[in-house]
Amino acid sequence: MLEVTGLEKTYPTGDRAVRGVSFTVDGSDAVFIIGPSGAGKSTLLRCVNRLIEPDRGSVRLDGHELTTLDGARLRGARRDMAMIFQEFNLVERLTVMENVLSGRLGYVSLWKAWRRRFPPGDVAAAFVTLARVGLEGFENKRADELSGGQRQRVGIARALVQRPKILLVDEPTSSLDPRTSESVMALIVGLAAEDGIPALVNTHDVPLARAFAKRVIGLRAGELVYDGPVDGLTEVVLESIYGGALPADEGGTP
Repeated sequence: MLEVTGLEKTYPTGDRAVRGVSFTVDGSDAVFIIGPSGAGKSTLLRCVNRLIEPDRGSVRLDGHELTTLDGARLRGARRDMAMIFQEFNLVERLTVMENVLSGRLGYVSLWKAWRRRFPPGDVAAAFVTLARVGLEGFENKRADELSGGQRQRVGIARALVQRPKILLVDEPTSSLDPRTSESVMALIVGLAAEDGIPALVNTHDVPLARAFAKRVIGLRAGELVYDGPVDGLTEVVLESIYGGALPADEGGTP
C-alpha cells in the first residue's frame, strides 16, 4: 500500500506545486491523476519516489516511511517503485535488451552493472517481458531505431522487470498519436493488473482516464479537489478540477 499524507512542495520561485495532498493506493487498481497543466501532477508523482524532495508530509510504502531515507536505503526503496517516463528515458545508443535490463541495476553490484553482466534469470525474464509488450525479436535493435510507441514499450518492459511494488507513470502518452496512446495505456494497465501491481498514472487526457481508470484523483493548483470512482467524473466535477470548460484535447467540446 502507498500512503501519502499532507505532502507539500514549494519551489524556490515561490510556486506552491503541491499543497497538503493526501491519498492511498492499494490493491492492483490503476489510479489516474488528472488536472490542468501546472496543477502539480508530475511534481506529486516525483515527490513520491523523491526524484523531487518534498518540503513536508509523509510517503509510506507498505508501512515504511520514504521521506527520511537516504543513500543505500533510498536506492533500495526505489527498487520497489518503477517509473515509466513521459520522454521514455532510454539510453539511445544501447540496445533494447540493455535498456530493459537497466531495470535490474538496483539488484547487481556496481562492477556487474558497469560490465552489463546480469544473472541468467534476469536475462530470461527480460526476453519474456519483451514478448509481453509486443517486442519479441527486437532485443538487439538500438533504442534510437524505434518509433515512439516502441520506445514507450521498452520503458514499460524495463519497469516490469524491476518487479516493483507500484508503478509510477508520468504522462506516458503525451508524445504519441491517439491510436498509439490507447494501445500503450491499455498495455500499462493490463500488464500491471496481470502482475498484481498498482499503477499511479499522470495524464492530461481525460478520455483515456475515463477509458482505463477505476479511480481518479483530480488536482487543481496543487490541491486535491476530487478522489473517487471514474464514474463520478461529471461535468460539474471536471469544472471543479479544470476551473471551467475543458479544452478539446482534454475531453471537452471543441
